[in-house]
Amino acid sequence: MQKTPAFTAPLVFKDPALALAQVQRIYQDNVEFLRQAMRDFVAGGDFGHTHVRACYPYVRLHTHSVLRQGSGAVGQPLSRLSYGFVAGPGRYETTLTRPDLYSDYYLEQFRLLLANHGGELEVGTSTQPIPIHFSFAEHDHVEGSMDVMRRALMRDVFDLPDLTAMDDGIANGTHEPRAGEAHPLSLFTAPRVDYSLQRLRHYTGTAPEWFQNFVLFTNYQFYIDEFIKLGHAEMAKPDSEYVAFIEPGNVVMRRTGLPAEPGDELGNAPPRLPQMPGYHLMRHDRSGITMVNIGVGPANAKTITDHIAVLRPHAWLMLGHCAGLRTTQQLGDYVLAHAYVREDHVLDEELPLWVPIPALAEIQLALEGAVADVTGVPPQELKRIMRTGTVASTDNRNWELLPDNMPQRRFSQSRAVALDMESATIAANGFRFRVPYGTLLCVSDKPLHGEIKLPGMANHFYRERVDQHLRIGIRAIDILREGGPDQLHSRKLRSFAEVAFQ
Repeated sequence: MQKTPAFTAPLVFKDPALALAQVQRIYQDNVEFLRQAMRDFVAGGDFGHTHVRACYPYVRLHTHSVLRQGSGAVGQPLSRLSYGFVAGPGRYETTLTRPDLYSDYYLEQFRLLLANHGGELEVGTSTQPIPIHFSFAEHDHVEGSMDVMRRALMRDVFDLPDLTAMDDGIANGTHEPRAGEAHPLSLFTAPRVDYSLQRLRHYTGTAPEWFQNFVLFTNYQFYIDEFIKLGHAEMAKPDSEYVAFIEPGNVVMRRTGLPAEPGDELGNAPPRLPQMPGYHLMRHDRSGITMVNIGVGPANAKTITDHIAVLRPHAWLMLGHCAGLRTTQQLGDYVLAHAYVREDHVLDEELPLWVPIPALAEIQLALEGAVADVTGVPPQELKRIMRTGTVASTDNRNWELLPDNMPQRRFSQSRAVALDMESATIAANGFRFRVPYGTLLCVSDKPLHGEIKLPGMANHFYRERVDQHLRIGIRAIDILREGGPDQLHSRKLRSFAEVAFQ
């Protein structure tokens, strides 16, 4: 016997706000149904021969023309946005989750679909089950009180996460709808989104609600130490543009003069930092800055960007250290990546090596302008302290020890000016997930020229450069924020038959 919530018939809407309200209603009703069933199950209720199921809401669009409303005489749209419209006539849909977290995002996507195509949006209940684990609220841990036998019985009573519903075929460009199946509206299905939201809690030690639309990645804790100091300093300013600073364990510091909000008291600093700790300098409109220490290596870089991508940030930037490969470089010089050699290997299956990862003009200009602003070096003299060129990323930390100088030869042939282990991965996943990306590194050693990182030299370097480098990244985000998302989301990241959602 299957136990399900009361059926909600599909409805159509011309108003995006009403469509969102219906999504919220279906999701909340179905999640509360699962939560109550779980509470009953934990309390020992009889669920013999009963399977409990509730499904995600969906949104659907039918179009009958390749033309968009507001198009010019030859069908060219007047809007410069690279998203918000479908590729042609047909039926398009996606499942939706966490409308509390994504309310502004969903509202904007619905608004753009109706503005571009007219007609109506259909909202209803899909056939995709909500896994019971994904229905829990942030601080629900009801399953912890069950014995082993009761936990094993969960598989029979509730839907568990199904990895076959979470693959990245849409984002990878390999998804082909079956006969009669709708085309996707979004890169990610609801289960894929929920899976990543759970992983973000695990890896960063912070709830998805805190993440901001601009993300900085680093491979050194020194940068995080400076970011924490900066965050605390901003919170001491009554007139700061930032309203809160969040640390692992969901520890919340509100700006001076702002009251605590419900839930702030639940934050608790963990006894040890998570694998990739996250910190969030929040603005009221989510356009603040999230910074994550991804540690060392391309596996971490892929893992964290796989999951942050579902939050649909406006940009992510890599700030870290690198090996300088040219004799003319000095320790402390900056490297602005305009191309990448991908020897990280972690994305070869999802994004073949023959796919180029282009530099994005909007990001490049923001980073270059930020270097000039923070260092005080005139733009025409930036070449004294910053090289623009190819960055190679490797998955072998000891590449220098390989025989016959094969890596060195390849790096020379590629014209690489710097080497690290993460930047190409972050850029490639930005390309794959349509998230604008950029890289600004700082030369911390020159292994090909005998200048390796010795303790005393490294300590001096960190004191001199980390604060400045971080401020350059923050200034670049200020520039990107001022330009607005319609300037930032590049058509270079969109494919031929692209999904409509940003």
